[in-house]
Amino acid sequence: MKAIAKTIAAATLLISGSAVAGVVAPGNVQFVEAAVPVSLTGAVGDPAKGREWFANRKLGNCLACHANDDLAEEQFHGEIGPYLEGIGDTYTDAELRAIVVNSKEVFGEATIMPAFYKSEGLNRVAKEFAGKTILSAEQVEDIVAYLATLKE
Repeated sequence: MKAIAKTIAAATLLISGSAVAGVVAPGNVQFVEAAVPVSLTGAVGDPAKGREWFANRKLGNCLACHANDDLAEEQFHGEIGPYLEGIGDTYTDAELRAIVVNSKEVFGEATIMPAFYKSEGLNRVAKEFAGKTILSAEQVEDIVAYLATLKE
């Protein structure tokens, strides 16, 4: 009887997600009312690393579309996307995570912001990038942590 109870308890924990270790796969990300409430890695990101990823022109290239005062030393801030100063006051971490993972789930299909943590159902993807995400789960969490620091 005890073995059955332990098995049921373990299954309940696994289903609820609280015992799941590791990274949430791109296809398993759960959106809840335009937010992704669960960390993709199970941990809070590093805002210093997120700042580096944000400024990296060869990774997500966030600066191609967005500007913010914190990265004033960087040249050629974009003006296509919203200005991000104060974004940490505007959105929760869960909302920021949803926007970075797949902005179309938040803003609709008309947004030009790419899905940074989606690997399937994409259009016009070069063969060498097929089935891959732009950012890793850890990089998403780091960028979310960085964006959360941008307060007015």
